[in-house]
Amino acid sequence: MTGSKRIYALDTNVLLHDPTSLFRFEEHDVFIPMTVLEELDEKKKGASEVSRNGRQVSRFLNELVELGKQHDLGEGLELSNPQGIKLKRGGSVGRLYFQHRTSSNGHTKADNQILAAVIELRDQNPGRDVILVTKDINLRIKASINGIVAEDYENDRALDDFSLLYTGSAELPEDFWDLHPEVRSWTERGRTYYEVNRREQDDWHPNQCLYLPGESAVELRVLHLDETSATLLLLDDHSHANHHVWGIGARNREQNFALNALMDPDIDFVTLLGNAGTGKTLLALAAGLAQVMDQQRYREIIMTRATVSVGEDIGFLPGTEEEKMTPWMGALTDNLEVLANPEDGGSWGRQATNDLLASRIKIRSLNFMRGRTFLSRYLIIDEAQNLTPKQMKTLITRAGPGTKIVCLGNVEQIDTPYLTETTSGLTYAVDRFKNWEHSAHITLRRGERSRLADFAAESL
Repeated sequence: MTGSKRIYALDTNVLLHDPTSLFRFEEHDVFIPMTVLEELDEKKKGASEVSRNGRQVSRFLNELVELGKQHDLGEGLELSNPQGIKLKRGGSVGRLYFQHRTSSNGHTKADNQILAAVIELRDQNPGRDVILVTKDINLRIKASINGIVAEDYENDRALDDFSLLYTGSAELPEDFWDLHPEVRSWTERGRTYYEVNRREQDDWHPNQCLYLPGESAVELRVLHLDETSATLLLLDDHSHANHHVWGIGARNREQNFALNALMDPDIDFVTLLGNAGTGKTLLALAAGLAQVMDQQRYREIIMTRATVSVGEDIGFLPGTEEEKMTPWMGALTDNLEVLANPEDGGSWGRQATNDLLASRIKIRSLNFMRGRTFLSRYLIIDEAQNLTPKQMKTLITRAGPGTKIVCLGNVEQIDTPYLTETTSGLTYAVDRFKNWEHSAHITLRRGERSRLADFAAESL
Protein backbone atom coordinates (compact mmCIF):
# COMPACT_ATOMS: atom_id res chain seq x y z
CA MET A 1 0.00 0.00 0.00
CA THR A 2 1.49 3.30 -1.05
CA GLY A 3 0.37 6.89 -1.20
CA SER A 4 -0.75 9.63 1.15
CA LYS A 5 -4.33 8.38 1.51
CA ARG A 6 -5.39 7.20 4.95
CA ILE A 7 -6.06 3.53 5.72
CA TYR A 8 -9.18 2.77 7.76
CA ALA A 9 -9.21 -0.63 9.50
CA LEU A 10 -12.81 -1.68 10.19
CA ASP A 11 -13.97 -3.63 13.22
CA THR A 12 -16.72 -6.24 12.89
CA ASN A 13 -19.27 -4.17 14.79
CA VAL A 14 -18.98 -1.33 12.25
CA LEU A 15 -19.80 -3.65 9.34
CA LEU A 16 -22.66 -5.29 11.25
CA HIS A 17 -24.04 -1.88 12.20
CA ASP A 18 -23.88 -0.49 8.64
CA PRO A 19 -22.98 -2.91 5.80
CA THR A 20 -22.47 0.05 3.44
CA SER A 21 -19.68 1.40 5.69
CA LEU A 22 -17.24 -0.29 3.27
CA PHE A 23 -18.02 2.44 0.75
CA ARG A 24 -18.25 5.42 3.10
CA PHE A 25 -14.58 6.43 3.32
CA GLU A 26 -14.44 8.41 0.07
CA GLU A 27 -11.02 8.19 -1.62
CA HIS A 28 -9.30 6.49 1.33
CA ASP A 29 -8.37 2.82 1.60
CA VAL A 30 -10.13 0.23 3.77
CA PHE A 31 -8.49 -2.71 5.57
CA ILE A 32 -10.31 -5.78 6.92
CA PRO A 33 -8.45 -8.08 9.34
CA MET A 34 -8.90 -11.84 8.98
CA THR A 35 -10.52 -11.99 12.43
CA VAL A 36 -13.31 -9.72 11.18
CA LEU A 37 -14.08 -12.14 8.35
CA GLU A 38 -14.23 -15.00 10.85
CA GLU A 39 -16.59 -13.06 13.12
CA LEU A 40 -18.82 -12.19 10.14
CA ASP A 41 -19.01 -15.89 9.35
CA GLU A 42 -20.19 -16.61 12.90
CA LYS A 43 -22.88 -13.91 12.74
CA LYS A 44 -24.41 -14.85 9.38
CA LYS A 45 -26.93 -17.39 10.71
CA GLY A 46 -30.31 -16.29 12.04
CA ALA A 47 -33.18 -13.94 11.27
CA SER A 48 -32.05 -10.99 13.37
CA GLU A 49 -31.07 -7.62 11.92
CA VAL A 50 -27.43 -8.28 12.85
CA SER A 51 -27.45 -11.59 10.93
CA ARG A 52 -29.01 -9.94 7.88
CA ASN A 53 -26.37 -7.22 7.96
CA GLY A 54 -23.63 -9.85 8.26
CA ARG A 55 -24.91 -11.63 5.15
CA GLN A 56 -25.14 -8.32 3.28
CA VAL A 57 -21.49 -7.52 4.10
CA SER A 58 -20.46 -10.94 2.78
CA ARG A 59 -22.37 -10.32 -0.45
CA PHE A 60 -20.68 -6.92 -0.88
CA LEU A 61 -17.25 -8.47 -0.32
CA ASN A 62 -17.98 -11.32 -2.73
CA GLU A 63 -19.14 -8.84 -5.37
CA LEU A 64 -15.89 -6.86 -5.03
CA VAL A 65 -13.77 -10.02 -5.19
CA GLU A 66 -15.62 -11.19 -8.32
CA LEU A 67 -15.09 -7.80 -9.99
CA GLY A 68 -11.38 -7.84 -9.17
CA LYS A 69 -10.61 -11.46 -10.09
CA GLN A 70 -8.20 -10.46 -12.81
CA HIS A 71 -6.03 -8.64 -10.25
CA ASP A 72 -3.86 -9.84 -7.39
CA LEU A 73 -5.78 -9.34 -4.12
CA GLY A 74 -2.52 -8.14 -2.56
CA GLU A 75 -2.84 -5.01 -4.70
CA GLY A 76 -6.27 -4.32 -3.26
CA LEU A 77 -9.74 -4.19 -4.78
CA GLU A 78 -11.30 -1.01 -6.09
CA LEU A 79 -14.21 0.01 -3.86
CA SER A 80 -16.61 0.57 -6.74
CA ASN A 81 -20.07 1.78 -5.78
CA PRO A 82 -22.58 -1.10 -5.59
CA GLN A 83 -26.00 -0.52 -7.04
CA GLY A 84 -28.65 1.05 -4.84
CA ILE A 85 -26.31 2.85 -2.42
CA LYS A 86 -26.47 6.65 -2.40
CA LEU A 87 -23.01 8.00 -1.67
CA LYS A 88 -21.78 11.58 -1.39
CA ARG A 89 -18.27 11.55 -2.79
CA GLY A 90 -16.15 12.73 -5.65
CA GLY A 91 -14.70 10.81 -8.56
CA SER A 92 -11.78 8.97 -6.90
CA VAL A 93 -12.41 5.82 -4.88
CA GLY A 94 -10.28 3.93 -2.40
CA ARG A 95 -9.15 0.32 -2.39
CA LEU A 96 -10.02 -2.60 -0.15
CA TYR A 97 -7.23 -4.69 1.41
CA PHE A 98 -7.43 -7.93 3.40
CA GLN A 99 -5.07 -9.32 6.00
CA HIS A 100 -3.46 -12.37 4.37
CA ARG A 101 -2.92 -14.32 7.57
CA THR A 102 -3.98 -14.33 11.20
CA SER A 103 -1.25 -12.61 13.21
CA SER A 104 -1.86 -14.61 16.41
CA ASN A 105 -3.28 -17.93 17.53
CA GLY A 106 -7.00 -18.51 17.80
CA HIS A 107 -6.93 -18.61 21.61
CA THR A 108 -6.35 -14.86 21.83
CA LYS A 109 -9.40 -12.64 22.24
CA ALA A 110 -10.78 -11.42 18.90
CA ASP A 111 -10.33 -7.73 19.84
CA ASN A 112 -6.65 -8.35 20.57
CA GLN A 113 -6.18 -10.15 17.25
CA ILE A 114 -7.77 -7.19 15.41
CA LEU A 115 -5.55 -4.77 17.32
CA ALA A 116 -2.44 -6.84 16.52
CA ALA A 117 -3.36 -6.82 12.82
CA VAL A 118 -3.75 -3.01 12.86
CA ILE A 119 -0.40 -2.56 14.65
CA GLU A 120 1.24 -4.77 12.00
CA LEU A 121 -0.47 -2.75 9.26
CA ARG A 122 0.86 0.49 10.76
CA ASP A 123 4.40 -0.91 10.94
CA GLN A 124 4.22 -1.99 7.29
CA ASN A 125 3.04 1.48 6.18
CA PRO A 126 5.16 4.01 8.09
CA GLY A 127 4.34 6.85 5.71
CA ARG A 128 0.56 6.60 6.01
CA ASP A 129 -2.06 7.33 8.66
CA VAL A 130 -3.66 4.10 9.90
CA ILE A 131 -6.94 4.53 11.79
CA LEU A 132 -8.97 1.85 13.55
CA VAL A 133 -12.73 2.41 13.23
CA THR A 134 -14.78 0.63 15.90
CA LYS A 135 -17.93 1.18 17.91
CA ASP A 136 -16.38 -0.68 20.83
CA ILE A 137 -15.24 1.92 23.39
CA ASN A 138 -12.92 -0.49 25.19
CA LEU A 139 -11.16 -1.43 21.95
CA ARG A 140 -10.64 2.28 21.20
CA ILE A 141 -9.04 2.65 24.64
CA LYS A 142 -6.77 -0.38 23.98
CA ALA A 143 -5.80 1.09 20.61
CA SER A 144 -4.90 4.45 22.17
CA ILE A 145 -2.71 2.68 24.75
CA ASN A 146 -0.84 1.01 21.86
CA GLY A 147 -0.41 4.28 19.97
CA ILE A 148 -3.07 3.55 17.35
CA VAL A 149 -5.50 6.28 16.32
CA ALA A 150 -9.05 4.95 16.91
CA GLU A 151 -12.37 6.54 15.97
CA ASP A 152 -16.06 5.80 16.30
CA TYR A 153 -17.99 5.22 13.08
CA GLU A 154 -19.89 8.47 12.61
CA ASN A 155 -21.07 8.32 9.00
CA ASP A 156 -24.51 7.15 10.11
CA ARG A 157 -25.14 10.21 12.27
CA ALA A 158 -28.33 12.05 11.39
CA LEU A 159 -26.72 15.25 12.74
CA ASP A 160 -23.52 16.28 14.49
CA ASP A 161 -25.07 17.42 17.75
CA PHE A 162 -28.36 16.20 19.22
CA SER A 163 -29.10 19.70 20.53
CA LEU A 164 -29.47 20.78 16.89
CA LEU A 165 -32.39 18.39 16.31
CA TYR A 166 -35.56 19.98 14.99
CA THR A 167 -38.04 20.46 17.87
CA GLY A 168 -41.18 20.99 15.79
CA SER A 169 -42.13 24.28 17.46
CA ALA A 170 -40.81 27.83 17.71
CA GLU A 171 -41.64 30.99 19.63
CA LEU A 172 -42.62 34.02 17.57
CA PRO A 173 -41.29 37.50 18.43
CA GLU A 174 -43.67 39.76 20.37
CA ASP A 175 -43.87 42.16 17.42
CA PHE A 176 -44.66 39.35 14.96
CA TRP A 177 -47.79 41.00 13.56
CA ASP A 178 -45.96 44.34 13.23
CA LEU A 179 -43.17 42.61 11.30
CA HIS A 180 -45.78 41.07 8.97
CA PRO A 181 -48.15 43.98 8.27
CA GLU A 182 -49.55 42.51 5.05
CA VAL A 183 -51.59 39.67 6.53
CA ARG A 184 -54.51 38.07 4.73
CA SER A 185 -56.90 36.06 6.91
CA TRP A 186 -59.97 33.99 6.12
CA THR A 187 -62.23 31.37 7.65
CA GLU A 188 -63.06 28.08 5.97
CA ARG A 189 -65.08 25.20 7.47
CA GLY A 190 -64.73 26.66 10.93
CA ARG A 191 -60.92 27.01 10.74
CA THR A 192 -59.02 30.31 10.61
CA TYR A 193 -56.14 30.75 8.17
CA TYR A 194 -53.50 33.46 7.73
CA GLU A 195 -51.22 34.19 4.81
CA VAL A 196 -48.08 36.19 5.64
CA ASN A 197 -45.06 37.28 3.65
CA ARG A 198 -41.91 35.34 4.55
CA ARG A 199 -38.81 37.09 5.80
CA GLU A 200 -35.26 35.72 5.68
CA GLN A 201 -35.38 35.17 9.45
CA ASP A 202 -38.49 32.95 9.17
CA ASP A 203 -36.76 29.57 9.09
CA TRP A 204 -39.95 27.50 9.13
CA HIS A 205 -40.80 23.93 8.13
CA PRO A 206 -44.10 22.37 7.01
CA ASN A 207 -46.43 21.62 9.97
CA GLN A 208 -44.12 23.40 12.40
CA CYS A 209 -46.05 24.86 15.34
CA LEU A 210 -45.56 28.55 16.13
CA TYR A 211 -46.70 30.30 19.27
CA LEU A 212 -46.94 33.87 20.46
CA PRO A 213 -46.79 34.10 24.29
CA GLY A 214 -48.16 36.83 26.48
CA GLU A 215 -51.50 38.62 26.53
CA SER A 216 -52.09 38.23 22.80
CA ALA A 217 -51.23 34.53 22.94
CA VAL A 218 -51.86 32.60 19.74
CA GLU A 219 -50.87 29.14 18.49
CA LEU A 220 -50.44 28.48 14.77
CA ARG A 221 -49.21 25.73 12.48
CA VAL A 222 -47.39 26.21 9.17
CA LEU A 223 -49.57 24.65 6.47
CA HIS A 224 -47.83 25.68 3.29
CA LEU A 225 -44.56 27.37 2.38
CA ASP A 226 -43.22 28.90 -0.79
CA GLU A 227 -40.38 31.30 -1.49
CA THR A 228 -42.33 34.46 -0.65
CA SER A 229 -45.28 33.53 1.60
CA ALA A 230 -46.49 31.13 4.28
CA THR A 231 -49.99 29.87 5.06
CA LEU A 232 -50.64 29.48 8.80
CA LEU A 233 -53.53 27.68 10.52
CA LEU A 234 -54.95 28.69 13.90
CA LEU A 235 -54.77 25.60 16.11
CA ASP A 236 -57.63 24.07 18.08
CA ASP A 237 -57.40 24.53 21.83
CA HIS A 238 -57.46 20.95 23.11
CA SER A 239 -57.08 22.14 26.70
CA HIS A 240 -60.71 23.29 26.56
CA ALA A 241 -63.38 20.71 27.45
CA ASN A 242 -65.12 21.25 24.10
CA HIS A 243 -62.03 20.00 22.27
CA HIS A 244 -61.02 17.10 24.51
CA VAL A 245 -59.93 13.99 22.60
CA TRP A 246 -61.48 10.80 24.02
CA GLY A 247 -61.78 12.56 27.36
CA ILE A 248 -58.14 13.72 27.32
CA GLY A 249 -57.25 17.41 27.30
CA ALA A 250 -53.91 19.08 26.66
CA ARG A 251 -52.16 20.14 29.87
CA ASN A 252 -49.47 22.26 28.23
CA ARG A 253 -48.62 23.93 24.95
CA GLU A 254 -46.62 21.02 23.47
CA GLN A 255 -49.39 18.54 24.24
CA ASN A 256 -51.82 20.81 22.40
CA PHE A 257 -49.48 20.88 19.40
CA ALA A 258 -49.23 17.08 19.51
CA LEU A 259 -53.01 16.54 19.63
CA ASN A 260 -53.53 18.90 16.70
CA ALA A 261 -51.02 16.91 14.63
CA LEU A 262 -52.38 13.53 15.74
CA MET A 263 -55.97 14.50 14.86
CA ASP A 264 -55.17 15.98 11.43
CA PRO A 265 -56.01 13.44 8.67
CA ASP A 266 -53.67 15.24 6.26
CA ILE A 267 -50.63 14.36 8.40
CA ASP A 268 -49.54 10.77 7.73
CA PHE A 269 -46.46 10.60 9.95
CA VAL A 270 -46.08 12.01 13.46
CA THR A 271 -43.03 11.75 15.74
CA LEU A 272 -43.30 12.58 19.45
CA LEU A 273 -40.08 12.94 21.40
CA GLY A 274 -40.01 13.45 25.14
CA ASN A 275 -38.94 12.24 28.55
CA ALA A 276 -40.92 9.78 30.63
CA GLY A 277 -44.25 11.17 31.81
CA THR A 278 -44.73 13.81 29.11
CA GLY A 279 -47.83 12.03 27.80
CA LYS A 280 -46.61 10.59 24.49
CA THR A 281 -48.40 7.23 24.69
CA LEU A 282 -51.58 8.62 26.27
CA LEU A 283 -51.99 11.32 23.61
CA ALA A 284 -51.29 8.91 20.75
CA LEU A 285 -53.77 6.34 22.08
CA ALA A 286 -56.49 8.91 22.81
CA ALA A 287 -56.20 10.36 19.29
CA GLY A 288 -56.20 6.86 17.83
CA LEU A 289 -59.32 5.76 19.72
CA ALA A 290 -61.18 8.95 18.76
CA GLN A 291 -60.42 8.41 15.08
CA VAL A 292 -61.07 4.65 15.10
CA MET A 293 -64.16 4.48 17.34
CA ASP A 294 -65.87 7.86 16.83
CA GLN A 295 -64.79 9.16 13.44
CA GLN A 296 -64.11 5.70 11.93
CA ARG A 297 -61.24 7.20 9.96
CA TYR A 298 -59.08 4.11 10.55
CA ARG A 299 -60.08 0.46 10.87
CA GLU A 300 -58.03 -0.31 14.00
CA ILE A 301 -55.04 0.68 16.10
CA ILE A 302 -51.90 -1.41 15.73
CA MET A 303 -49.35 -0.98 18.47
CA THR A 304 -45.83 -2.32 18.33
CA ARG A 305 -42.79 -1.67 20.42
CA ALA A 306 -39.06 -1.84 19.95
CA THR A 307 -38.18 -4.21 22.78
CA VAL A 308 -34.66 -4.16 24.17
CA SER A 309 -33.97 -7.36 22.24
CA VAL A 310 -35.44 -5.88 19.08
CA GLY A 311 -35.66 -8.29 16.17
CA GLU A 312 -34.71 -11.30 18.29
CA ASP A 313 -36.85 -14.39 18.74
CA ILE A 314 -39.71 -14.10 21.25
CA GLY A 315 -40.72 -17.72 20.78
CA PHE A 316 -39.69 -18.74 24.31
CA LEU A 317 -42.67 -16.80 25.68
CA PRO A 318 -45.94 -18.78 25.78
CA GLY A 319 -49.03 -18.10 23.67
CA THR A 320 -49.86 -16.24 20.47
CA GLU A 321 -47.95 -13.31 19.00
CA GLU A 322 -50.16 -10.89 20.93
CA GLU A 323 -49.73 -12.81 24.20
CA LYS A 324 -45.96 -12.98 23.71
CA MET A 325 -45.82 -9.19 23.33
CA THR A 326 -48.01 -8.52 26.40
CA PRO A 327 -45.06 -8.35 28.89
CA TRP A 328 -43.55 -5.54 26.80
CA MET A 329 -46.82 -3.61 26.63
CA GLY A 330 -47.19 -2.33 30.19
CA ALA A 331 -47.40 1.25 28.87
CA LEU A 332 -50.44 0.32 26.77
CA THR A 333 -52.20 -1.33 29.71
CA ASP A 334 -51.51 1.62 32.03
CA ASN A 335 -52.83 4.17 29.55
CA LEU A 336 -55.93 2.13 28.68
CA GLU A 337 -56.89 2.25 32.36
CA VAL A 338 -57.03 6.04 32.04
CA LEU A 339 -58.84 6.02 28.70
CA ALA A 340 -61.34 3.24 29.46
CA ASN A 341 -62.76 4.50 32.72
CA PRO A 342 -66.44 5.39 32.17
CA GLU A 343 -67.95 7.56 34.88
CA ASP A 344 -71.02 5.36 35.21
CA GLY A 345 -71.73 1.73 34.62
CA GLY A 346 -69.70 0.32 37.50
CA SER A 347 -67.31 -2.58 37.08
CA TRP A 348 -69.52 -4.18 34.37
CA GLY A 349 -69.42 -0.98 32.33
CA ARG A 350 -65.65 -0.70 32.69
CA GLN A 351 -65.17 -4.33 31.64
CA ALA A 352 -67.40 -3.87 28.61
CA THR A 353 -65.48 -0.75 27.62
CA ASN A 354 -62.15 -2.55 28.07
CA ASP A 355 -63.31 -5.45 25.89
CA LEU A 356 -64.56 -3.05 23.20
CA LEU A 357 -61.30 -1.12 23.11
CA ALA A 358 -59.19 -4.28 23.17
CA SER A 359 -61.03 -5.54 20.10
CA ARG A 360 -59.90 -2.47 18.14
CA ILE A 361 -56.29 -2.42 19.39
CA LYS A 362 -53.93 -5.06 18.03
CA ILE A 363 -50.47 -5.70 19.48
CA ARG A 364 -47.89 -6.81 16.94
CA SER A 365 -44.25 -7.83 17.16
CA LEU A 366 -41.53 -6.13 15.12
CA ASN A 367 -40.24 -9.61 14.22
CA PHE A 368 -43.05 -10.16 11.74
CA MET A 369 -43.32 -6.72 10.13
CA ARG A 370 -41.32 -7.49 6.99
CA GLY A 371 -43.47 -7.92 3.91
CA ARG A 372 -46.66 -6.62 5.54
CA THR A 373 -48.80 -3.75 4.29
CA PHE A 374 -51.18 -1.92 6.62
CA LEU A 375 -54.29 -0.45 5.02
CA SER A 376 -56.28 2.28 6.81
CA ARG A 377 -54.60 1.55 10.14
CA TYR A 378 -53.40 3.80 12.95
CA LEU A 379 -49.93 2.41 13.72
CA ILE A 380 -48.16 3.37 16.97
CA ILE A 381 -44.45 2.52 17.28
CA ASP A 382 -43.44 2.83 20.93
CA GLU A 383 -39.84 3.01 22.21
CA ALA A 384 -38.75 4.00 18.69
CA GLN A 385 -35.43 5.35 20.01
CA ASN A 386 -34.17 1.74 20.08
CA LEU A 387 -34.61 1.30 16.32
CA THR A 388 -31.77 1.69 13.84
CA PRO A 389 -32.39 3.88 10.77
CA LYS A 390 -32.71 0.71 8.67
CA GLN A 391 -35.32 -0.78 11.02
CA MET A 392 -37.21 2.53 11.02
CA LYS A 393 -37.29 2.48 7.22
CA THR A 394 -38.55 -1.12 7.27
CA LEU A 395 -41.48 -0.13 9.51
CA ILE A 396 -42.47 3.14 7.84
CA THR A 397 -42.50 1.53 4.39
CA ARG A 398 -45.22 -0.87 5.67
CA ALA A 399 -47.77 1.94 5.41
CA GLY A 400 -50.48 1.43 2.81
CA PRO A 401 -53.21 3.87 1.67
CA GLY A 402 -55.02 5.62 4.52
CA THR A 403 -52.54 4.59 7.23
CA LYS A 404 -51.09 6.95 9.81
CA ILE A 405 -47.85 6.14 11.67
CA VAL A 406 -47.02 7.63 15.07
CA CYS A 407 -43.49 7.13 16.47
CA LEU A 408 -42.90 7.67 20.18
CA GLY A 409 -39.60 7.70 22.01
CA ASN A 410 -37.18 9.11 24.54
CA VAL A 411 -33.59 9.27 23.29
CA GLU A 412 -32.31 9.39 26.88
CA GLN A 413 -33.42 5.76 27.26
CA ILE A 414 -31.61 4.03 24.38
CA ASP A 415 -31.00 0.37 25.25
CA THR A 416 -29.73 -0.94 21.91
CA PRO A 417 -25.95 -1.46 21.70
CA TYR A 418 -24.05 0.97 19.43
CA LEU A 419 -26.99 3.38 19.07
CA THR A 420 -26.63 6.94 20.37
CA GLU A 421 -28.79 10.05 20.42
CA THR A 422 -27.43 11.11 17.02
CA THR A 423 -27.60 7.69 15.32
CA SER A 424 -31.00 6.48 16.60
CA GLY A 425 -33.60 5.69 13.94
CA LEU A 426 -36.01 8.08 15.68
CA THR A 427 -33.56 10.99 15.38
CA TYR A 428 -32.94 9.97 11.78
CA ALA A 429 -36.68 9.99 10.98
CA VAL A 430 -37.26 13.38 12.66
CA ASP A 431 -34.44 14.96 10.66
CA ARG A 432 -35.36 13.39 7.31
CA PHE A 433 -39.11 14.09 7.52
CA LYS A 434 -39.00 17.68 8.78
CA ASN A 435 -39.42 19.17 5.28
CA TRP A 436 -42.22 16.83 4.15
CA GLU A 437 -45.64 18.49 4.07
CA HIS A 438 -47.47 15.40 5.42
CA SER A 439 -45.38 14.87 8.56
CA ALA A 440 -45.17 16.61 11.93
CA HIS A 441 -42.84 16.44 14.91
CA ILE A 442 -43.24 17.70 18.47
CA THR A 443 -40.74 17.57 21.32
CA LEU A 444 -42.64 17.30 24.62
CA ARG A 445 -40.71 18.85 27.49
CA ARG A 446 -42.96 19.06 30.52
CA GLY A 447 -43.76 15.98 32.58
CA GLU A 448 -47.39 15.58 33.61
CA ARG A 449 -47.37 12.44 35.77
CA SER A 450 -47.19 13.79 39.31
CA ARG A 451 -45.24 16.17 41.50
CA LEU A 452 -43.35 13.16 42.85
CA ALA A 453 -42.29 12.06 39.33
CA ASP A 454 -41.36 15.63 38.38
CA PHE A 455 -39.20 16.08 41.48
CA ALA A 456 -37.53 12.69 40.95
CA ALA A 457 -36.75 13.51 37.31
CA GLU A 458 -35.09 16.79 38.33
CA SER A 459 -33.29 15.63 41.46
CA LEU A 460 -32.19 12.04 40.94
